[in-house]
Amino acid sequence: MLSVRGDPEYVRACCEGSLKRLGVDCIDLYYQHRIDIKIPIEITIGELKKLVQEGKIKYIGLSEASASTIRRAHAVHPITAVQIEWSLWTRDVEKEIVPTCRELGIGIVCYSPLGRGFLALGVKLIDVLSENDYRKGSPRFEKENSEQNDVHMQGTPRFEKENSEQNEVMFQRVSEMAKRKGCTPSQLALAWIHHQGPDVCPIPGTTKIHNLKSNIKALTVKLTPKEMFELESFASADNIKGARYGPSYSTYTWMNSDTPPLSSWRTN
Repeated sequence: MLSVRGDPEYVRACCEGSLKRLGVDCIDLYYQHRIDIKIPIEITIGELKKLVQEGKIKYIGLSEASASTIRRAHAVHPITAVQIEWSLWTRDVEKEIVPTCRELGIGIVCYSPLGRGFLALGVKLIDVLSENDYRKGSPRFEKENSEQNDVHMQGTPRFEKENSEQNEVMFQRVSEMAKRKGCTPSQLALAWIHHQGPDVCPIPGTTKIHNLKSNIKALTVKLTPKEMFELESFASADNIKGARYGPSYSTYTWMNSDTPPLSSWRTN
């Protein structure tokens, strides 16, 4: 379970600790990763603003923040970047979060632009994940069979790969288009993100040099408006099965990031 804190004391202690560990006097971009929904966002950003004024950080970022939270934060101090999950199979941010960022001139940093690896390998990814990889329990990688769990409540829950098999259909369509374009599915998925605009920066994670080089080549893949539309038709909400996170982490997404009003804050 995540522990999220946005109180001034914790924010300052974390920044001071980061500066010491990094051995630097100033951090260029400092994020409030996830939102503490117990603390008015104005209080959290107020402390970050002080750190900017003290020269300890240059710019402030948010992660998984709702549109209203972004607006409230931006009113206290300009927000430079918002980190969100955005990819061909996670497009719920397009309705509110992306337009809000663009209205306010905030850069968009996309994490998991390859759908946690699914847009690189499809359902084959599941077979190469380690036993303790959190993705093995992700709703999009497999779906819990409630009937089986009712029978086996005292034992280990059993799962059936239902969502992953349906999502594989989308992956195969992306793969077919990638073949036509002379690139890999992951390069095509990254190209789609790159084509969203100059204010968008994907951050694909990788531990291998050859994957890094492959990701860089995605910059050379050009997509026409017709091809963008085609890709988006493959990855419509109806074609993607399963939630982004299981119940334990769903409370930490932008959809659950509104904070109490500033008037509720009382100092000791």
